[in-house]
Amino acid sequence: MATLKITELELPGVKVIEPTYFEDYRGYYCETYSSRTMAQYGINTVFVQDNHSFSLKKGTIRGIHFQNNPKPQLKLVRCTRGHVMDYAVDLRKDSPTFKKWVAVELSADNRKQIWIPSGFGHAFIALEDNCEVLYKVDEWYYPEYDRAIAYNDPEIGIDWGTDSPIISVKDTKAPTLALSDVNFTVGENG
Repeated sequence: MATLKITELELPGVKVIEPTYFEDYRGYYCETYSSRTMAQYGINTVFVQDNHSFSLKKGTIRGIHFQNNPKPQLKLVRCTRGHVMDYAVDLRKDSPTFKKWVAVELSADNRKQIWIPSGFGHAFIALEDNCEVLYKVDEWYYPEYDRAIAYNDPEIGIDWGTDSPIISVKDTKAPTLALSDVNFTVGENG
């Protein structure tokens, strides 16, 4: 029977999930996700889409991304090549932890995954060249609800650890949180 180590983080609902790896002289095997195993821990999410991101250069920042209501996305994120610093930002306006964030280093070596509930923004920075990040989502992609918050928003205050980030055009044009139309609340999003 596969087991998981689940660690609750400082923000409500954000968790680190560590699957059990079975290793021998050939390598390893694990279940990176099993609905049956997750249900044993009280997690009954149905995922509808897998996403795969590749960052060519160290210092590439992706985020802070989310989908607005009525189509928010819960994410289960892992890094399968290289290592990244992954961030969850509480965007629920009536939450006591609104605008706060947590960071978890994800890597092919540490095999950790981060569980990011709906109502949170998601971002990461590549800490080395050639990073691959895979994540499951529980809602389809809807471009009309796709949103981003400025990665360098001073109200959120993430220290990315780089003076020369590599940013997409979309992310350079993202509004600050104060100017965004984020519509999450605790009642609707956890």
